[in-house]
Amino acid sequence: MDKISFKTNIYMGTGALDRLTELRNKRIFIVTDPFMIKSGMLTYVFDRLDDSNEQYIFSNIVPDPPVEIVTEGVEKLGEFKGDLIIALGGGSAIDAAKAMMIFAKKILKLSDMPFIAIPTTSGTGSEVTSFSVISDKAKNVKYPLVSDEMLPEEAILDPELVKSVPNFITADTGMDVLTHAIEAFVSTRANDISDALAEKAIKLVFEYLPRAYKDGNDLVARERMHNASCMAGLAFNITSLGLNHGIAHVAGAKFKIPHGRMNALLLPHIIEFNADYKSGFTKEGDSVTAKRYADISKTLCLSATSTKSGVRSLVQAIRQLMKKLDMPQTLKECNISQQTVEEMKDAIAEGALKDGCTETNPRIPTSADVKDILMKMFQ
Repeated sequence: MDKISFKTNIYMGTGALDRLTELRNKRIFIVTDPFMIKSGMLTYVFDRLDDSNEQYIFSNIVPDPPVEIVTEGVEKLGEFKGDLIIALGGGSAIDAAKAMMIFAKKILKLSDMPFIAIPTTSGTGSEVTSFSVISDKAKNVKYPLVSDEMLPEEAILDPELVKSVPNFITADTGMDVLTHAIEAFVSTRANDISDALAEKAIKLVFEYLPRAYKDGNDLVARERMHNASCMAGLAFNITSLGLNHGIAHVAGAKFKIPHGRMNALLLPHIIEFNADYKSGFTKEGDSVTAKRYADISKTLCLSATSTKSGVRSLVQAIRQLMKKLDMPQTLKECNISQQTVEEMKDAIAEGALKDGCTETNPRIPTSADVKDILMKMFQ
């Protein structure tokens, strides 16, 4: 039996930010990063609040927020005595706010802490998930936190906030959306509802990510990618993810490669690994997971005259999409040496197998499998 619930109220489309005009008499703790202040993006929030609200801006957020930043945020939240959190930014700001909220409830004994997430990138889907990733910089390790208590009460998806995102970040975050959706679709916990969300997200990415990359002011493409990110988040919040993220969490930290780009580099190799024809046979002779990948190809109207050709078509389509986005397709192109891969592959394999996302991968990997994938990625 599966239980599916959607706690987060979603406000979407141009003008969604106007939801903030309804807030009254709140002490608002705003979690964001220095760029949001420097770019003037924070005015989108302030222009919609009135004099009955008091605000405190916590802007120390950095990519892959470390434990120390979360601890500092909890302290400042307690000093300010905030009664509402707004996270404005990408996945790092939202993830940090989630961690602050859950620790504040335990440490500061706050029983009720409403939380509004306002993403300014279209990638993580963090605004609708119960996941948060916090880093230990000293150990170069990322720790996923999982709790329904971290789900925001509201998510505001306004495409105006993503128009200024640079094209290379649009590419990285967009490929993160695609990875979320594909991993959710083949997860061992997938069901009809998660499938519907994942399939729609996949179609939107292939259609609108190249447009958003080419022209950041294309509001239609920006809105569709914002929606795709949210839908993929809803899907993997039901199903969890897989080996792609299991490796990416560790390898991204070790190689200093942005999360979405790391996922994109892995994705073709993970698909080929999971579609292995020696495992999961049906009476027709194709693995269950391979057939799922072939179904994605059919959804995208790619060639899929057989299961194997469907899998190959999907891998090729992903590589072609990455080419349109001017993305590297090997670790070598990311200036990672073969010696570095050799030195780090044991630690990456160990971390990937322990990562919670790997538990729902459709094929159980070994340490040797992960190392083999890493070496294929180098070339």
